[in-house]
Amino acid sequence: MKLCRILPALCLAGLPWVLPAAPAHAYIAYTSNERDNTMSVIDLDKGKTIRTVDTGQRPRGILVTPDGKEILVCDGDDDMIQIFDSKTFKVVGEIDTPDPELFALRGENPLYVSNENDALVSVFEIPSGKKLASIPTGVEPEGMAVSPDGNTIVNTSETTNMAHFIDYKQEKIVANVLVDPRPRNARFRHDGKEVWVSSELGGTVSVIDPVKHVITHKISFPIQGLRGDAIQPEDIRFTKDDKLAFVALGPANRVAVVNTSTYKVERYLLVGARVWHLGFTPDYKYLLTANGLTNDVSVIDVPDLRVIRSIPVGRLPWGVAVNPKSAP
Repeated sequence: MKLCRILPALCLAGLPWVLPAAPAHAYIAYTSNERDNTMSVIDLDKGKTIRTVDTGQRPRGILVTPDGKEILVCDGDDDMIQIFDSKTFKVVGEIDTPDPELFALRGENPLYVSNENDALVSVFEIPSGKKLASIPTGVEPEGMAVSPDGNTIVNTSETTNMAHFIDYKQEKIVANVLVDPRPRNARFRHDGKEVWVSSELGGTVSVIDPVKHVITHKISFPIQGLRGDAIQPEDIRFTKDDKLAFVALGPANRVAVVNTSTYKVERYLLVGARVWHLGFTPDYKYLLTANGLTNDVSVIDVPDLRVIRSIPVGRLPWGVAVNPKSAP
């Protein structure tokens, strides 16, 4: 029973479990725990949470700056973004912005933030918090993505069911693409040739040409024994070579592995319950999943395509991010 508490998803499925013979890697990861109003700090070398940090109310989006020095957290119910020092975990800055949900950095600056209740994308300079622009969007903006060349920003609006393409220089929407119901997230391939958008209620991922602004493929996720409404695509991540995509499927408790050449699902990986967001280690050897209902993070060995570990964190983990710098 003790082992089942550690690895709930694998035990429930009756699957064999194997802890890695060697540590995952000497990196530090973070989860935003929506119910606890905390951030869990995870030592991936030790495979455990080493610290819990208080945040504002309803933390969701979380990211680490490229230099690894700061952690940004969206506190939706406090209408602010907190900036934490990654060594001391003290708050070193705050950005006032209504109901921030998700955000994305264009390199080191600026920061693009989806303001869900105000139907806006706000643009900020960090760490000063200076507001640079406000861009109107559809209703309930959520997902944010920046193209590899930095020229295009994509925002998804959950109620309008659109992917909005924003020109970096013009700071305005230049194209809208209608997708399936309740788009949650967007992610560019590393080569910039496609942007993938997940639709939670549609149960699909739309593959969009970012130049022509048209859907070129649509991916669905049939899983034997599960109702369609239990399959809810959330976050998307690509391997460094763009050959595989990983799609978190929410209450399906699985991550789909998609071949990006054929757009076919190659396999499903069983993780914790209600998988939300994903995060790679900087070497792309491991993928972390934030599992909202089992209050843990699953660690996926990417080359072997298997789940190797479950790490308990705070209650209702929503976002996950990995520091790009190795732990000292």
